[in-house]
Amino acid sequence: MIEKVVENWHRQLRGEYPGGLDELLADDVVFYSPVVFTPQKGKDITKAYLNAAFNTFDGDSGSEKRAEQGPKKFEYTKQVLSGNQAVLEFETEMDGKYVNGVDIISCNDEGRIVEFKVMIRPLQAVNKVHQQMATMLKAMQGS
Repeated sequence: MIEKVVENWHRQLRGEYPGGLDELLADDVVFYSPVVFTPQKGKDITKAYLNAAFNTFDGDSGSEKRAEQGPKKFEYTKQVLSGNQAVLEFETEMDGKYVNGVDIISCNDEGRIVEFKVMIRPLQAVNKVHQQMATMLKAMQGS
């Protein structure tokens, strides 16, 4: 089951999954953020965090450091699938800072994501993600 869920996740990221996050996420999904202490429970809050992450991790953060190549775009570099769980390693760059992390995804037997956990390294990346995610979430709330 996880193979199909991960395939649909990648399609969602490319904008090719008609059902979107509403289709992918279980109603009782739990999201674990790398910068928020408590688990975030429910589809609406998980969608808010994932949409903020999509906008934060687009790789287009204005880095001048790699001008001839441009900033490193978000990309998955490895994946491990087993049973109803997947670990997807990613890399990107934010304001010239290297970001490396994993998305740990668990699904139910119906093919919906029931748990989404994000872990990031190094510390400078965690701090940058925290700053930019807070800004993005505030903007999404219209504050």
